[in-house]
Amino acid sequence: MDLPHKPTKTQITAARVSAVILLAFVSLGSVDGKKPCPFSSYLEFPAISCRKHTAVLTDFGGVGDGVTSNTNAFREAMEHLSTLAVDGGAQLIVPPGKWLTGSFNLTSHFTLFVHKDAQILASQDESEWPLVEVLPSYGRGRDAPGGRFSSLIFGTNLTDVVITGNNGTIDGQGSYWWDKFHRNELNVTRPYMIEIMYSDQIQISNLTLVNSPSWFVHPIYSRNVIIQGLTILAPIDSPNTDGIDPDSCINTRIEDCFIVSGDDCIAVKSGWDQYGIQFGMPTEDLLIRRLTCISPDSAGIALGSEMSGGIRNVRIENVTAINTQSAVRIKTAIGRGGYVKDIFVRQMFLSTMKYVFWMTGNYKSHPDEKFDPKALPEIKNINYRDVVAENVTYSARLDGISGDPFTDICISNVKIGLTAKPKKLQWNCTNVEGYSSDVVPPPCAPLAKEVVSSDGCPFPEDRLPIEDVKLMTCVTKNHAP
Repeated sequence: MDLPHKPTKTQITAARVSAVILLAFVSLGSVDGKKPCPFSSYLEFPAISCRKHTAVLTDFGGVGDGVTSNTNAFREAMEHLSTLAVDGGAQLIVPPGKWLTGSFNLTSHFTLFVHKDAQILASQDESEWPLVEVLPSYGRGRDAPGGRFSSLIFGTNLTDVVITGNNGTIDGQGSYWWDKFHRNELNVTRPYMIEIMYSDQIQISNLTLVNSPSWFVHPIYSRNVIIQGLTILAPIDSPNTDGIDPDSCINTRIEDCFIVSGDDCIAVKSGWDQYGIQFGMPTEDLLIRRLTCISPDSAGIALGSEMSGGIRNVRIENVTAINTQSAVRIKTAIGRGGYVKDIFVRQMFLSTMKYVFWMTGNYKSHPDEKFDPKALPEIKNINYRDVVAENVTYSARLDGISGDPFTDICISNVKIGLTAKPKKLQWNCTNVEGYSSDVVPPPCAPLAKEVVSSDGCPFPEDRLPIEDVKLMTCVTKNHAP
């Protein structure tokens, strides 16, 4: 469906109302369109699998006073419940209360359910955070060359794991770590909030995540991942608080999320320079839809900059970005190698943006000086269609690489309303090639060639396998007092 040539005030208001409604649905965590009765003895929730056994954190000595450490309680619960994986699996209920904890590891065939009146609070005691090896596709930590702290909720080599709730809260209490970052006191990389590695069949859903020490949700080297219904909140000046970072993952679905971040709301990755090239695991078959983002200094969705294993077949639709630096940004550099190709974006509403379209070929961050300057990235077949934007400073900044242009860029049916004091040069394009149709303001000369199809830029009609994964309706006791 084509969007109108100029958005009316009614349409803009409707888009904003839609974003609020989306957030309301995220918060409700409804199941099959039905809101569970708050006075029911049981709660229903959607999951990829239901479990035979149920335990409560208090069964393992948990104390929900916000002061007592529950690190051992979580770890003992995981150790016990892991024995039930072969007998129908188990779920651990985090009941109402404030549950202070350090890092703990999940197990397979397992569900962590956070009650709506529960808060998991991340400890600020570094002794409760074990160290883990640097990621092989990165070659070093992101904050420092050495190791890194384990994530608050961590798992590796897992199958069939659900992290969910009826909008329960996980609070990373990140200010301790942000202060250390700003004072250059980090010898190892800050913990992430949730990291799942080398795993299959993962669901993370219907939670409120706040104040992560660094990245919030980081599935890596995994496949068949569903992330939905998350509210992610961090101060807009907090360092590196990416919302969701699918990293060298295959067959992933991210939908119905509301993110306010100090960095990219979603950052798609696949390894860093020579380490990512050697590891060689791409991110591919990724669907992102119904995202609402606020990030004044970063992107709604970034592809890269760590993309050396490749990013391919990404489908992005129904994105609302408000007071965000750019919409869908590609970040790469000489030495990255890899590729970003077959990217399809449609139906974006953008308000108060520095850039609508932004591609960067000189993102200079490198893990070390050993990168290969002959390792050039391939950026190809990038498609944007059906975009309405208002209060924009620059329509586009598209910077390819000399001798390695970004090619087959397609932009169609785009209406950009400018700020009261827009930049005179609206389209700044170097080392790019492509097509356009029905774009206002008119694009730069390298994109002036007319799109062949009367329908504008393409968007695939087939479905990704992850789209056809259906969730079951599971039940747990309502532990509300």
